[in-house]
Amino acid sequence: MDDLRLGLLLNAVSPAVGGVLVRGEKGTAKSTAVRALAALMPDVDVVAGCRFSCAPGAPDPGCPDGPHEPAAGTARPARMVELPVGASEDRLVGALDIERALADGVKSFEPGLLADAHRGVLYVDEVNLLHDHLVDLLLDAAAMGASYVEREGVSVRHAARFLLVGTMNPEEGELRPQLLDRFGLTVEVAASREPEQRVEVVRRRLAYDDDPAAFAARWADEETALRERIVTARSLLPRVELGDAALRQIAATCAAFEVDGMRADIVMARTATALAAWAGRTDVAEEDVRRAALLALPHRRRRNPFDAPGLDEDKLDETLEQFGGNDQQDPEPDPDPDGGPDGPDGGPDGGGGIPPQGQGPDSGPPERRENEPAEAPAGGPGAGEQAAVRAAEPFRTKMLSVPGLGEGAAGRRSRARTEHGRTTGARRPRGALTKLHLAATVQAAAPHQRARGRSGPGLVVRRDDLRQAAREGREGNLVLFVVDASGSMAARRRMSSVKGAVLSLLLDAYQRRDKVGLVTFRGTGADVALPPTSSVDAAAARLEELPTGGRTPLAAGLLKAHDVLRVERLRDPSRRALLVVVTDGRATGARGADAVALASRAARLHAAEGTAAVVVDCETGPVRLGLAGNLARELGGTAVTLDDLRAESIAGLVRDVQAASTPGNSTVRNRRAA
Repeated sequence: MDDLRLGLLLNAVSPAVGGVLVRGEKGTAKSTAVRALAALMPDVDVVAGCRFSCAPGAPDPGCPDGPHEPAAGTARPARMVELPVGASEDRLVGALDIERALADGVKSFEPGLLADAHRGVLYVDEVNLLHDHLVDLLLDAAAMGASYVEREGVSVRHAARFLLVGTMNPEEGELRPQLLDRFGLTVEVAASREPEQRVEVVRRRLAYDDDPAAFAARWADEETALRERIVTARSLLPRVELGDAALRQIAATCAAFEVDGMRADIVMARTATALAAWAGRTDVAEEDVRRAALLALPHRRRRNPFDAPGLDEDKLDETLEQFGGNDQQDPEPDPDPDGGPDGPDGGPDGGGGIPPQGQGPDSGPPERRENEPAEAPAGGPGAGEQAAVRAAEPFRTKMLSVPGLGEGAAGRRSRARTEHGRTTGARRPRGALTKLHLAATVQAAAPHQRARGRSGPGLVVRRDDLRQAAREGREGNLVLFVVDASGSMAARRRMSSVKGAVLSLLLDAYQRRDKVGLVTFRGTGADVALPPTSSVDAAAARLEELPTGGRTPLAAGLLKAHDVLRVERLRDPSRRALLVVVTDGRATGARGADAVALASRAARLHAAEGTAAVVVDCETGPVRLGLAGNLARELGGTAVTLDDLRAESIAGLVRDVQAASTPGNSTVRNRRAA
């Protein structure tokens, strides 16, 4: 927990660092540690009676409760405001009383969580599960330091500068890159594997359960000392000097790790300064820069969602050494690039330089190259089975979408009725009004003005007149991959291409905020390699480890997929599914069984339920049997060749996943639209 404690304390010393993202497995007390930060934060001075926590010395000139006259103000504890994952937009940014605004022209505004968190901490548990529209609002507030609420010409603005802290379990999915970059620091948390430490954790937890007051009193002195140290470090912070040598090291480190933009440089500089103040120093040392890099860069060097966050510490040390020194202007060339016995890395412990990322001691045997498939070891994974091969380089794909209009969770794939998007009509509100349709409201109220005794300029509006805007946007779907891992797919170059195609579709699913699942079939049956989840990188990891070989039980794979979709419909009825079958269409089974007929029957089960489907045809060679095309017709979907998918030329083929020219598919489309 050392990194977690340090990251939180540095933000308490210098809120300008930009917050902390805490990543870790379940049951590691991430939320407990974050909530404990509130008790250590120094008190804040606020204008008495101001709902937006204006500072007495510099009140916000645009404060809705203002203008404020200069006053001494009152001190109160810093707030820890929690944003629930399922919160509404009105709960986050605040709500206007639309009825009073229309009838009386009065801006009646109820502040939201962003106002409560101003000059405090905004904590989001399971931040990776936060809905996209809330993420957009957080990004806007974090970028501008203010929150704007605008509806039908009525506008309210207030200051919203807060320390953003989020916790997440990476198994449940990753964050959008834009929000990930907004966190100043990131820390990884895992349960200790040392028995003595685990014993102490259990002891303290049981002691707290037995007597919370006595437990708190036991640690009160240490918490008081920690709070005083934070106050001391805050007062020392303005006097800390960040020299040119430290700045060169920061810039060189960010350049060496190829992070995007300049935010990483600024966060590193602020973190290094806070580290020096925390240590009671007025100058930034090289160790401060190193620790700042380990906290500020791991989540910024990811090139795609399948890269694990982390930092090559050997490369970091080499960069800091190369650009260290107070009098250094330009780095001197390495006198011995090969790291010989006389070079700086020579000797028995030198190692002769830094290996490239991905080829270090933990990345496999030396003969296995980055883009070269692994060979099956002798006497390896069993008869007819070959070891996993690496996926080819992923590429950008065109969008696959489910036909019709859904009502699922917000995303970026298929058309759906959503709270956000273009306005397509109006309806009576179900529950609280969230998006007013002004024209429809006025039209509903206008015929009743004389009967309601209207005498002034204001429109007499009643609750029954209000109309909710009906909007159309995009939803996320469940993309279930059914991958043929049999011997007919086991040719090394071919399976590498297949994995590359599936990896590309997984990347597309990540960007479109889908849930994904993975079913594989080979040998004598089918397996759910990954149950439906939001963790696309977990699906990529399972795909990378997938071995091949054996028979081709296509029917078993389709039936297993049918079972998975049936269960998911019960769990989440509003989320529509997209079935992606990756196969050459061949089917084999037990002797005497008609495997092709069984596969056709299994495919018709999906078609009968209206499941949108696409078949990625992996058949190669000069003579093609067209079995994948037949399977697509049985599924009521579309077949796309692997070559077409890799060439990014599928836009016209699967704009909507349907075979428009195939007789009988209109029934499925009409049923889905209805």
